[in-house]
Amino acid sequence: MAVSVGHGDFPIGLGDVFATFVGRGEAATEFIVLQLRLPRTLTAALVGAAFGLSGGIAQTIARNPLASPDVLGVTAGASAGAVTVIVLAGRYGAVSGTAATVGVPLTALAGGLLAALLVYLLAWRRGIDGHRLVLIGIGVAAVLASITSWLLLVADVADAGRAMVWLTGSLHSRGWEHVRPVALAVAVLLPLALVLTHTLGALQFGEDTATALGVRVEQSRTALLLVAVGLASVATAAAGPVAFVALAAPQLAQRATGAARPPMVTAGVFGAGLVVCADLAAQSVFPVQLPVGVLTAGLGAPYLIYLLVRRREARS
Repeated sequence: MAVSVGHGDFPIGLGDVFATFVGRGEAATEFIVLQLRLPRTLTAALVGAAFGLSGGIAQTIARNPLASPDVLGVTAGASAGAVTVIVLAGRYGAVSGTAATVGVPLTALAGGLLAALLVYLLAWRRGIDGHRLVLIGIGVAAVLASITSWLLLVADVADAGRAMVWLTGSLHSRGWEHVRPVALAVAVLLPLALVLTHTLGALQFGEDTATALGVRVEQSRTALLLVAVGLASVATAAAGPVAFVALAAPQLAQRATGAARPPMVTAGVFGAGLVVCADLAAQSVFPVQLPVGVLTAGLGAPYLIYLLVRRREARS
């Protein structure tokens, strides 16, 4: 994060960055660090942590490493909600500063929650099976992606451009107004997730075993899914659907720690690191600055293929 804050058209050394953090920087350096660059980097870290936690919860509940907000339709629902506001507000002349700043995040949050509810209801058959949950999530995500594509086709060119930038997953021009909602969501939902974590181990062994151990399966699963959906929806509202972070971060954390299931806090740390590093690379490695979602998708898609191949080999 310190390297990311120091990188830019006006480079700032790590010593000056840390001096600014403790209130000993020069006035010009303080303005650049605290007002221009730190909000973007904090947004990246918080969004990555939220996606990592959300993916870890979803994969543990479904007992499937392919389960994540990307696959289960949560980010597709959030995207459809946000694009609806961008397109319709532009078409009917209702665009304002408040609509852009408040309306898009709120509808993204609502869209993610509604998509998750739809997937849950369709997947319920006297319980939740991980494979059925993933398959129905893919189907719902495909339908929502089609709705988003249709909205982009009927939109004005300028509104479609704005929507496409958001859909890619971008941290451009992020300020403190983007940091606060994600920080509040992580501060509230992370402790709640840790309180509910004790049920995750039992849920891994199936509903019958979990019930025999005294776990209220449906109540625990519903509460954990709400936490996961809330984290993913808020993160998507803040930075757009930054692809594959929620899928890859829990699996990387599990392999790094050697745990039997994705460790929640470590998954959040890995998610934060992935997004911060991807954003730094998107700003510095290429001739033009890329949206962070382009880089995470380019890295995450091969990892998804690897998981599919590895899963097939394990079955055979």
